[in-house]
Amino acid sequence: MIVRTRFAPSPTGYLHIGGARTALFAWLYARQQSGTFILRIEDTDQSRSTIESAQAIIEAMAWLGLTVDEGPIYQCQRLPKYQAVIEQLLKTGQAYYCDCSVERLNSLREEQLQRKQKPKYDGHCRNRRVATTAHSVVRFRNPESGSVAFKDEVFGDISIANTELDDLIIQRSDGLPTYNLAVAVDDWDMGITHVIRGSDHLNNTPRQIHLLKAMGAEPPVFAHVPMILNEQGKPLSKRRDAVSVLWYRDMGYLPQALCNFLVRLGWSDGDQEIFSLDSMIELFNLKGIHRNAACLDPQKLLWLNQYYLASLPDAVIVPQFEQALQRHQLVYDKNNKIALIDIVQVQKNRCKTIEDMVNQSRYLFTNSIIYDSKSAIDYLTSNTQSSLQRLLQALQALQPDQWQAERLQMLCKQIVKDFQLKFPQLAQPIRVALTGNTVSPAIHETIYLLGQKKTIQRLQNALDWIENNRVDMISQSNAG
Repeated sequence: MIVRTRFAPSPTGYLHIGGARTALFAWLYARQQSGTFILRIEDTDQSRSTIESAQAIIEAMAWLGLTVDEGPIYQCQRLPKYQAVIEQLLKTGQAYYCDCSVERLNSLREEQLQRKQKPKYDGHCRNRRVATTAHSVVRFRNPESGSVAFKDEVFGDISIANTELDDLIIQRSDGLPTYNLAVAVDDWDMGITHVIRGSDHLNNTPRQIHLLKAMGAEPPVFAHVPMILNEQGKPLSKRRDAVSVLWYRDMGYLPQALCNFLVRLGWSDGDQEIFSLDSMIELFNLKGIHRNAACLDPQKLLWLNQYYLASLPDAVIVPQFEQALQRHQLVYDKNNKIALIDIVQVQKNRCKTIEDMVNQSRYLFTNSIIYDSKSAIDYLTSNTQSSLQRLLQALQALQPDQWQAERLQMLCKQIVKDFQLKFPQLAQPIRVALTGNTVSPAIHETIYLLGQKKTIQRLQNALDWIENNRVDMISQSNAG
């Protein structure tokens, strides 16, 4: 059997963490079995579905690296197929028209609740000859006795009595198919062999099995993945929790870290915590999915991200860094001989996220800086003026091809020696002059990354600041 899995989101919003984990599990199983992974956009609810949401889902999956073999396939483009199946079910007596009013259905529900019964349709139109009207719907004729049984790859053997189910609507009065009908038709028509989805769909499975059997199709293998809880142990909420995949991207997390984080939300292989995509594909299996709900741990994700930021090749991180710079509207001067990969190489072990890297590198992409007032007062003084002036002169004398980190380090060490300073006594004033504060990579790396033109200009600005403030202090002293 050639394995065919699918991820089938509704385009009513962004791709959230739960959906991304489902997509990852379905993708991994298809890859592990040398099968096919399909993306199906379930947009039959046209009042809530949007093109923008579909595009956001596709963008998020591409960012995670979940490549699609077939699709995206849009359900709204498959309406004739659904209609043909509905007409066949009507023809064989496995479906029927229903003209029950909303008022009747609401009254029925209230009566059942008062009798402490499970609300469900009572089959009022089941054996009536209902004419097709603008208000009629089509219902599936559910078996009245027996049960529907299936083996779930996560939860084991499950059996539901048919009396617990009712004659569900498979076509609304507007002519559009309902969720369960469209899903059953698509899974059959697309040859889906394994349905991997959230446990919130367990209640739909018996209904879809009945529909598949009515169409003469063999049901796929089902694996329902338990829900994800937030730090408080409650189900994830779009209003309360940070659950958008693209939010994590924009906050500076790497796709490798997020995929590693997601695969461990409800799946394990021994005690292993670090998984590359290749190792996930090699080791993933449905038996490793846990039955219990998984808990979201932001600190673990941050730890994983820091690990990948430090261990991935610089060239892999550069595109993420460049995109983050663009989001912050920080322009990289491509004429600068300093490449982004040089910045990444220096900064990656100092940061936990790409966002940290952007914030700690911001001074490299601006034409001017603002001094932290305390840092400037402490380090841009008449005592540091001479050493900064010497550095400025030395840097001005360098030829462009001499702008090398090692040469800059030797130059700084020579100035420290000549002025009989401790290294921080030179490094901190330079940091303030070049970045505005006292935090940056090693000082020779900071100078190198900033480039000759900007370094010279900022050193001159710092010397001017020292001179102007010295004059102001003298004036204030004389006035006193």
